[in-house]
Amino acid sequence: MKRLVRFPLLLAVLALPLTAAAAGFTPPDPVYFRNQMEIGNAAAAREWLDAGLDPDYQGDAIGTGLMIAAWTGNLPLLDLFLDRGADPARRNALGEDALMQAAWKGHAEAVRRLLARGMRPDRPALQWTALHYAAFSGHADVVRILLEAGADLNARSPNGSTPLMMAVYEGREDLARWLVEKGADRGVRNDWGDRALEWAFKFNRLGIARAVAPPQEFAVAASRPKADWGEAKRSEPTSEALLEMLRLREILAERKLNVEKLDRRIAAERVKIARGGVAPEAAPPAATVLEIRASRQSPERQSATLRREAR
Repeated sequence: MKRLVRFPLLLAVLALPLTAAAAGFTPPDPVYFRNQMEIGNAAAAREWLDAGLDPDYQGDAIGTGLMIAAWTGNLPLLDLFLDRGADPARRNALGEDALMQAAWKGHAEAVRRLLARGMRPDRPALQWTALHYAAFSGHADVVRILLEAGADLNARSPNGSTPLMMAVYEGREDLARWLVEKGADRGVRNDWGDRALEWAFKFNRLGIARAVAPPQEFAVAASRPKADWGEAKRSEPTSEALLEMLRLREILAERKLNVEKLDRRIAAERVKIARGGVAPEAAPPAATVLEIRASRQSPERQSATLRREAR
């Protein structure tokens, strides 16, 4: 009887240091966590996870470590978080998951690994999907991977738009033609009554217009005055400001210079806003970009301007 009592007591004693360590663990600052994950600091990630960090801990702006790994295409970091129990279906504040992040940036292998780990390519009706993101950003290889995995070719976004309409919106002519060949529904109208054809004419893309409409319908549409199609509004080009700032930060850190000011600007760079209300076409959520101009020789001489990026 004494042995039966001593054994569980011994286990409890052995477990005390681990319990105390986990209880005393303080998660990193969300901004610092995101910065370290974006530069691929797997050693820090492993140390935090060993100390008790929730594998689904949300960093600033982009989301969890898994989402950041997917966004940057960092496969070792992605595997680390998956192996430690990160939930691939977890969403950030904008409702995005890791698969959508990888699809947006065109990281095909990250997309494959997430799908292999059980990620579903689709989401409930009237939500943005990884296929919308891949089509919008023009990553045809990712579009193919997602469709082969069973993604809905005609999935509807919150505003009723399809992946085909996303390709048309951004002028991805080859991709739009390919989606039509694969059976994309050219007749779907979004919440503003627009089809892929309307968007093609609105942006004066006759090649795409021919691809998304039967010849007779194209001829009728082409005869209409240009003013009928309304004003064309597009997203602005994507900035590399974040990568530039992170590279600059590494240089400053190596030279043991103060990076506090730059860290604050890095934090502001990823502040995200919803695109709703920017244009009736309402594409996937956008981010506000802080564009930094700096000299490596004189890092204290910096300027900053805000502009909107396509994602």
